[in-house]
Amino acid sequence: MKNLYIALSFVAISFTMSAQNKDTKAADKLYNQYEYVDAAKEYLKLVENGKATDYVYKQLADTYYNMFNSTEAVKWYAKATEMTQDAETYYRYAQMLKANGKYEESNKQMQKFANAAPSDTRAKAFRDNPNYVPRLLDKTKLYNINPSDISSDKSDFGAILYDNSLYFTSARNGSRKNYGVLDEPYLDIYKADYNADGTITNAATVNSLNSKYHDGPLTMSADGNTVYFSSDSFRDKKFEKDKKNNLKLGRNSIYKATKNGDSWGNIEFLPFNGKEFSTSNPSLSRDGKTLYFSSNRPGSIGGVDIWKVSINADGTYGDPQNLGNKVNTEGDESFPFIADDNKNLFFASSGKQGLGGFDIYQIDLSKGGEANNLGKPVNTEKDDFGFSFNGTKDIGFISSNRSGNDDIFVVTPVCAVDVTIVVTNAKTGAILANAGVSIMDDKKNIITSEMSNDKGEVTYKVECDRPYVVQATKDGFEGNTFAVNKSKGPTAKVDAALQPIDVIVTETEVVLKPIYFEFNKSNITQEGAFELDKLVQVMKNNDKMVIYAKAHTDNRGSDKYNLNLSDRRAKSTVQYIISKGIDASRISGKGMGELEPKVDCGKDCTEEQHAQNRRSEFLIVKK
Repeated sequence: MKNLYIALSFVAISFTMSAQNKDTKAADKLYNQYEYVDAAKEYLKLVENGKATDYVYKQLADTYYNMFNSTEAVKWYAKATEMTQDAETYYRYAQMLKANGKYEESNKQMQKFANAAPSDTRAKAFRDNPNYVPRLLDKTKLYNINPSDISSDKSDFGAILYDNSLYFTSARNGSRKNYGVLDEPYLDIYKADYNADGTITNAATVNSLNSKYHDGPLTMSADGNTVYFSSDSFRDKKFEKDKKNNLKLGRNSIYKATKNGDSWGNIEFLPFNGKEFSTSNPSLSRDGKTLYFSSNRPGSIGGVDIWKVSINADGTYGDPQNLGNKVNTEGDESFPFIADDNKNLFFASSGKQGLGGFDIYQIDLSKGGEANNLGKPVNTEKDDFGFSFNGTKDIGFISSNRSGNDDIFVVTPVCAVDVTIVVTNAKTGAILANAGVSIMDDKKNIITSEMSNDKGEVTYKVECDRPYVVQATKDGFEGNTFAVNKSKGPTAKVDAALQPIDVIVTETEVVLKPIYFEFNKSNITQEGAFELDKLVQVMKNNDKMVIYAKAHTDNRGSDKYNLNLSDRRAKSTVQYIISKGIDASRISGKGMGELEPKVDCGKDCTEEQHAQNRRSEFLIVKK
């Protein structure tokens, strides 16, 4: 995405001249002045005139990378990497390939990157899990994403909702002069009305915050009286001089403003900004005690990291703290958003394993675990960033260039229920740890399976208003299924009480409930498996026992067909028992066809009688 680069590079430029020189000097001058549109034109002239070198190809590729033109970037990285390049070039090439959905080719470049920079955490993550994309694509859908009616034909991003006002950053102001990096107007902070019907109207610039340079995004205190926002340090005449390139280098910095009637005043340059680094994209915790932000300040792990700083009761600030390698990588992390609970942090990263470009991640800072990629449709092969969420209205926003331009999208949570299954002994009530627990949809397709913990619990997240079925099994107990009723959540509980296996064993037979088969089929059903598990337990308890299984059919179909069908059923039964750890020498079987009906009803059998005749019997050959 285009303007994300501006936000991440954190450099504002003022220059006085552009020297014209031979070969790459003119293009390099534009590149160093962040005039990427014009720089690309100059490098392309060199290609057209037969003056291209590996350096020109790499500069062209990096130019398009900085503008997130992934198609052109891939084209020129392919040329550049015909010769050996530095590790970061391979990484960038891999990212651009991934942004075009070319995951296999991306992995090849990531392997080159990993070889060139083996100690880089991005390389280590790739080596540990090189085929991570299918896992990301299979993640449970957490949010629905829809276009918003606030986006324009210019870059729009960083939307955040406070009460009924939506603040965002945009380059739509046609009265502003263009910025050379992307040939778009300078960024402004906008405010729009968020209406009861979900429409967004009346977008207008927040003039009391905007300067003639880049401004935005912002974050607001819970009482609505204080904002922190990004802006160029030029507004305070704070910059460095780059004499070599005839530049004045400003830095994106964080400013504080307080409510002054219907506008904002007392604009203050914060003390932890700096001339040598940039500070941007603030997010204020709801308790007002912590400000999160992006910065490439000293101590950063990568190019841009996420930091935090405490806000003291007297209005002073603590020392900025890097959020560490659970959040930050050697790549770039930006656009932090701290949720209302003051624990869950959302942020964008180009350094973690994602679907392409920048992906959005979530981490619970109170638990110290790993950051979680939000998966599709929040993330795509393109740049996705600027996540925010209003818990009161249960709605959020993201920014993405998935449509070719930086646009704002509406985020609505997928209604979900956390279903907790507790597995117990039905007779004693005792907790059953290490029980197998699967959750199935209403068509009995298994969605996922886990073992119960030491509390006998397994928790699954499922969609609202859909029925599910839980299947629970445990050695020594009868497996069973339990209905999960439709629910709007947020939580539901299922008591999965399993009966201890108590099987009738006579001198000649192990008596089970009928192992029924579906009409014309020989596969073991779930209900049949639960019964066969009882036989498995009996045989494990009596390690000398040998069983002969007889399978029967109903009388529909020819005698030959039924004999073959019953033989397949007998073999299925035997194979199931063996699969549960019983030695093959202890179980055998034979199909009897329709020769020994349980109910001799001739041609007038009911469906129930036919089902009774489709059965298995288990004769004891040896105890």
